Amino acid sequence: MSFSSVAKNEICRISDEKECCDIAEISALLRMSGTIQINGKQGLSCRITTENPAIARRVFTLMKKVFSIHTDILVKKNNTLKKNNIYLLAITQEMGARNVLLKTGMLKEFEDGTLGFNNKISSDIMKKNCCRRSYLRGAFLGGGSISNPEKTYHLEFVANTIEQAEELVKIINSFDLHAKIIQRKNSYVVYLKEGEQIVDLLNIIGAHSALLDLESVRVYKEVRNNVNRLVNCETANLNKTVDAAIRQIESIRYIQGKVGLRKLPLGLREIAEVRLNYPDLTLKEIGEMLDPPIGKSGVNHRLRKIEKIAEELRE
Repeated sequence: MSFSSVAKNEICRISDEKECCDIAEISALLRMSGTIQINGKQGLSCRITTENPAIARRVFTLMKKVFSIHTDILVKKNNTLKKNNIYLLAITQEMGARNVLLKTGMLKEFEDGTLGFNNKISSDIMKKNCCRRSYLRGAFLGGGSISNPEKTYHLEFVANTIEQAEELVKIINSFDLHAKIIQRKNSYVVYLKEGEQIVDLLNIIGAHSALLDLESVRVYKEVRNNVNRLVNCETANLNKTVDAAIRQIESIRYIQGKVGLRKLPLGLREIAEVRLNYPDLTLKEIGEMLDPPIGKSGVNHRLRKIEKIAEELRE
């Protein structure tokens, strides 16, 4: 089961919401995955399509709870590669489709009694903070997805129109998030790509278990990245130390073969002999072997003098 399905199944178990929040969630589901049909004989009807049985059960429950409607459910076999079932939840005119569409803000009624499509989300639905959360929950159930956090951080909502996408961005960003829009073929995708922002959105819509799973992955990846950085840093430092030791030994051997180490001042000669005899020692360890001992910077200073002498001899 995908991470998206796990998150959506968790959200579908949320209950005891207020009626205004349930209406906001139904409104989002209708906008994201619903269709409205006008037929001369059958009149006005609407339906919601989903591949997730948990979402189908939630829509059925919400319609029964808010509008006292027993939604018709049609199950079809998906002909695509996935071969999943497709659940069609239909609300006919006799069931009260008109009332559902008006209450959810999908349709608006003019003074002369005619109906028109409402491209914008009803302001009555968005008044309360809890209703905005419920709307985002419904939008995620109807057209949202989240990638596996072990691979990448990406959460998106697929909208049918630019107006719908802009309205969705406005609601998401009202919670101090930074959602953006990109066009993908004939759809408009509202997305978040930062792990912390995705965690905040999961918290907003009530997917707390999915949030904890994502946070665990984030912590693990952060620790792993920190360890890799430390290892790379240590490796780089070790390479520098090895290169410096090889260069120093080459300089000492050049002096030894050219004029002999006894030509060096006593302090430099002691350092040169220790470095030749113990090529694997660090500067600190070399300093501790001298009598009297000297610090790391003192050892480094003397070795630089030796390299300078060797360079002068080469010239």
